[in-house]
Amino acid sequence: MLFIGVDLGTSAVKLLLMDETGKILKMASKEYGLSFPHPGWSEQDPQDWYSQSIAGLKELLAGCDKSQVAGISFGGQMHGLVALDDKDQVIRPAILWNDGRTTKQVAYLNEVIGKDKLSAYTANIAFAGFTAPKILWMKEEEPENFARIAKIMLPKDYLAYRLSGAFVSDYSDASGMLLMDVKNKCWSKEMAEICGISLEMLPELHESFDAVGTLKPEVAAELGLPETCKVVAG
Repeated sequence: MLFIGVDLGTSAVKLLLMDETGKILKMASKEYGLSFPHPGWSEQDPQDWYSQSIAGLKELLAGCDKSQVAGISFGGQMHGLVALDDKDQVIRPAILWNDGRTTKQVAYLNEVIGKDKLSAYTANIAFAGFTAPKILWMKEEEPENFARIAKIMLPKDYLAYRLSGAFVSDYSDASGMLLMDVKNKCWSKEMAEICGISLEMLPELHESFDAVGTLKPEVAAELGLPETCKVVAG
């Protein structure tokens, strides 16, 4: 059996193919651009992640026995905000982990809501890179876009969603969003209320090693992979 690992980085997606012993058989990498529309801002187009990942997968799989590929999983940049509407269309460019626009929102969370409450809700306090302050920024600065939100996810989870249709995240990455009740391993109702979102907008939580679905038939066909190829949360 063969397995694929995908690392969705800030400047490129790196992919590797390995066998069941962990031996790396092949690697590939595809770059994509970063956008800095204002000083301190950092954004990317999630479609670039997907298209470059597909291109990387095709390169990675060239010449191998694709029928032996049993699973694919992901790692990647944390804390980013990917917002989709009710038609699964990306509402605005993803706001990345290294974006610094949320100074006002971080101050509100830490000083008005209070660090003690944040720690009780999430086992963390607010930092500019986290996802929750980005959601608050969108609510305050782009209310029309905010009103369209149906799904909120992290970058690597967007890739998994496009490949499998599984709307999921893993506990580790979710804990860096300032939205998760770490103690009880669930989303925090209090933080969702503070951010003005519903829990239904947030992905189902899983262990990183959980198989959460299989490749969409059209994705499997494009890549020449079996439809039974498992997608693992990562």
